[in-house]
Amino acid sequence: MKHDILIVEDEDDIREMIAGILADEGYGVRTAGTSDAALDEVKARVPSLIVLDVWLKGSSMDGIELLDVLKRDHADLPVIVISGHGTVETAVSAIRKGAFDYIVKPFKSEKLLVTVSRALENARLRRENAELKGRTVADDSLIGHSPVISQIRAKLARIAPTNSRVMIYGPSGSGKELVARLIHGHSGRSGGPFIAVNAASMVPERVEQELFGVVSEDGQSIKPGLLEMAHNGTLYLDEVGDMPLETQGKLLRLLLEQKFQRVGGVDHVQVDVRVITSTSRDLEAESRIGNFREDLFHRLNVMPLAVPSLKERREDIPDLVNHFITRLSASTGLPPRSIGPDAMAALQAHGWPGNVRQLRNNVERLLILATGDPADPITLDTLPPEVSVVRTGARQDSNDKIIAMPLRDAREHFERDYLEAQIERFGGNISKTASFVGMERSALHRKLKSLGVTPSKRADGEGQ
Repeated sequence: MKHDILIVEDEDDIREMIAGILADEGYGVRTAGTSDAALDEVKARVPSLIVLDVWLKGSSMDGIELLDVLKRDHADLPVIVISGHGTVETAVSAIRKGAFDYIVKPFKSEKLLVTVSRALENARLRRENAELKGRTVADDSLIGHSPVISQIRAKLARIAPTNSRVMIYGPSGSGKELVARLIHGHSGRSGGPFIAVNAASMVPERVEQELFGVVSEDGQSIKPGLLEMAHNGTLYLDEVGDMPLETQGKLLRLLLEQKFQRVGGVDHVQVDVRVITSTSRDLEAESRIGNFREDLFHRLNVMPLAVPSLKERREDIPDLVNHFITRLSASTGLPPRSIGPDAMAALQAHGWPGNVRQLRNNVERLLILATGDPADPITLDTLPPEVSVVRTGARQDSNDKIIAMPLRDAREHFERDYLEAQIERFGGNISKTASFVGMERSALHRKLKSLGVTPSKRADGEGQ
């Protein structure tokens, strides 16, 4: 992202000097010589940051007065105040009115660049934290009514208020980060930041900088690390099983001490951070063969929580599809569409190796590619080829095999595949399956027995 910086300075040579320094670093630069010109520039397009002179000779407002107006209209706009007549009183006044920092002329280009970098980084973090805090539980909630989702909701209600570390297990795309956000949102830390990072990206050479932050050689600049950003909140380490062993050792020391020194710094920083991790691997087995530190595993695995794959909660697919249609229609402006019974049955029967993430992507594709009257439902014929086939793999007989069978055998094969697909679709619930296929429950049991089909028992006991 090329940041857009507005320089407000009445002296032409200083204004052009600052513009040149920032342009050489790749920043987009605009300039204004008066307060009125500055307001016009802001009105045309709000910049990423403003460098503002205090004096502004010949203007209708001085810099401090202009700062008041800018902060009134754009409270989150970072402003760096500069002055050739710096006093403690002026600096204090500028900071109190919302300036990010105060620089006295003449200053070195390095000082300006460091301050600009810090101000932009601070603004970015504030935006991200505001976005995360603004999310409500209603926006990020577990969709569905299956027994396994109901059980997770009950566990979340017990786990979230505690300060315990949580390790979330589940396949890729199943919603592990959503569960982590819900834990944070229902905890006493919900007012604090939620910082998410993929553990595999934390290479040993940079883990200290990423986790602990960096202090510049002159001690004037601090780049906060993930732990500092997550102070009084939650740090979520996704796919912690992919973290290099050397990095695992550094994380373990952090969990033990709960304090650290920034890279290049001398002061100890005390943090209060809840750590939540997730993995799609069996870390207990990985720790036994030396691929993951056993001591770290036990530190992180205080409260294990399993998130199911989508095929384990097929009965939630209609709720998920309708939820995604509503959200995507609101965010993209695409007209909402209904899903026909044949298309919904195919969606429920599909294997979904990419889980909820893959389902969402397919719903978005359906909305984009849908043609005809928006009032008409999406049918099986319009589904993507990879999800329109109800049965895949070993259970799907080829045409050549079916055509070689007598009618009775072919019918039996079809009935077996059809009923197995429907049972999977309804999560093993025989009553719902019988209702959908139009059979009495007892008749369906007899049919399944004659076909050699044994439905799996559900957690709530409705499988039989």
